[in-house]
Amino acid sequence: MRLALMSDIHANIQALDACLAHARARGARQFAFLGDLVGYGGDPVAVLQQVQLLVAQGAWLLKGNHDAMAVNPPAEVQALGEHTAAWTHAQLDETQRRFLDQLPMTIPLPFGLLVHASADEPHAWRYVMDQASVDASLAAAAGASHVFGGHVHVQTLYGRGGNQRLSRYTCPPGLTIPVPASRQWLATIGSVGQPRDGNPRAMYAVFDTERQELTFERVEYDHQAAAAAIRRAGLPTFFADRLLQGR
Repeated sequence: MRLALMSDIHANIQALDACLAHARARGARQFAFLGDLVGYGGDPVAVLQQVQLLVAQGAWLLKGNHDAMAVNPPAEVQALGEHTAAWTHAQLDETQRRFLDQLPMTIPLPFGLLVHASADEPHAWRYVMDQASVDASLAAAAGASHVFGGHVHVQTLYGRGGNQRLSRYTCPPGLTIPVPASRQWLATIGSVGQPRDGNPRAMYAVFDTERQELTFERVEYDHQAAAAAIRRAGLPTFFADRLLQGR
């Protein structure tokens, strides 16, 4: 099975549509969305409706921290990521908010574990981006050979062999990497709708469950249209500008 892994869409319908088309062209027939459908971007309803259709067809979907904030916006904005929560909440109807609220935090599968942030207390939304956080997530997912997450908006692969030494890999897009179940792996698959590595192209990954191979992908999309949607919604222009810079 060729599984397309997508995370952190952030209400960017242009990036989502581009990644879906790219994945299907590469033979992906199963989809997993690892949270943060909404937040920051200008098209939360369109993104949610698109993903709901795919869930009805068998796709897997997790809750992210921005999905949780859209259901229960903070009373006071204290962090950058909270600026669009109340606006997003108002765009969604009660049925859509209930749908987001009922999403699972993790999905265990025969080949691994899906989680938005860390498998160690996933509701704490910890960033997995250094040895200590990777160790904690892998330890919490000890029975899973492959752990896939988002949240950090960058694409990185970590592997641990029998000697328990942790290795970190930065893999070029389009390069297929063997990830055999004889080791334990953790991949942060990046962000569809808001990359933060200085490259504005959308991010996702494909995992071949039979061959045990992982490929990180980057996809061009209409950044200007996505930025225009943010401005048209009256959201902070910073969220529009950063799309063009991948930050």
